[in-house]
Amino acid sequence: MSDLFSLRGQVALITGGSSGIGRATARAMGEAGASVVVSSENEAACRDTARELQDQGIQALAVPCDVRDRGGLAMLVAGTVRHFGGLDAVVHAAGVAPHFGPMAEATEDEWRLTMGVNLEAAWHLCTLARGHLFVRGGGSVTFISSIAGVRGNRSLGVYGVSKAGLTQLARNLAVEWGPHNIRVNSVSPGLIRTAFARDMLSQPDVMERRLALTPLRRVGEAHEVAGVAVMLASPAGAFITGQNLVVDGGTTVSDGTP
Repeated sequence: MSDLFSLRGQVALITGGSSGIGRATARAMGEAGASVVVSSENEAACRDTARELQDQGIQALAVPCDVRDRGGLAMLVAGTVRHFGGLDAVVHAAGVAPHFGPMAEATEDEWRLTMGVNLEAAWHLCTLARGHLFVRGGGSVTFISSIAGVRGNRSLGVYGVSKAGLTQLARNLAVEWGPHNIRVNSVSPGLIRTAFARDMLSQPDVMERRLALTPLRRVGEAHEVAGVAVMLASPAGAFITGQNLVVDGGTTVSDGTP
């Protein structure tokens, strides 16, 4: 069973890897045996995360990058391959939600930022990584999506559209790249205890209503999403591609009855 979920010998690249779900994923993949590259636009946080992993005995490298910069993404992928000799797993966990409210009230800048980080960067990153995964005989790509992309939302519509696109990107690439043994999936978390969700978590009335509609009656933890990402990159996930795995404590299957 240990081999079933092992990432020994793999090189994993995680965007958004210095905080929240991305950071938890970098740690979980490292603990499963992978060498990990931690990337985000926050240079100090990247280096702190990599140092923390190194202190745990994990081979880790910090490569700061703004994922909206295609040149920066190219350097990120090239730097990963140069340092560790290859690339086996990509996790795009970078994400933003600059607009909260009706979609019609979003500015052009908010729309472009959301699509640029959440969706376009994933496409560019995959395009850059594909050849390196092919050389290794295959590999895995995992997008951290959201349940906002699988149902309507009054306040996170722009974000939800970007995440729905991300999940569809996973399906399309799974079909295109499957013959080369490259698997592509998305993971859609519900409410997870991270800084990203801090505003919601700090509102007792909102949380009471939300948890009443979640069968498990609790908030998820970042490591619970990270574990799914590890599974998808491991032999345990070797026959899974083009799927969207929902990790939400049952929120999206609830009938709305507390």
